Amino acid sequence: MAYKKIIMPTDGSKISIEAAEQAIDLAKATEGRVYGIYVIDIVPFVGLPTEGLWESMKEVLEKEGHTALRTLTDIAREKGVEIKTEILEGTPSKEIVEYAEAKNADLIVMGTTGKTGLDKLLLGSVAERVLKKSHCPVLLVKSSE
Repeated sequence: MAYKKIIMPTDGSKISIEAAEQAIDLAKATEGRVYGIYVIDIVPFVGLPTEGLWESMKEVLEKEGHTALRTLTDIAREKGVEIKTEILEGTPSKEIVEYAEAKNADLIVMGTTGKTGLDKLLLGSVAERVLKKSHCPVLLVKSSE
């Protein structure tokens, strides 16, 4: 199967960058396109007492997302692979699966662990939920460490 549309969720962590490199190499080999996405997880912020607090947190998370996606864009361009990026808001696993369906993706490539501590546990469960709910194949990349 030729993987022409590959979705790459990222959180900016080392493992998500390693997974993106795998996805970009695969896209180059199949003359495909990659879609880098960063999902702002809104669940921890539901019910915050003030709108201003959410807005300032969202601004920080958007900056983090732009930085993570810029890294993917740099890698893809360096390897001559077409890339589109987008920041989404919602529950990460749900947003990733819905985005893949909307793009009629051939493959989702993501790391099996994220940052550290609680974030690491949360991304692990995100990968598990994506694997269970996705309508296209999912390639999980384990950290090289």
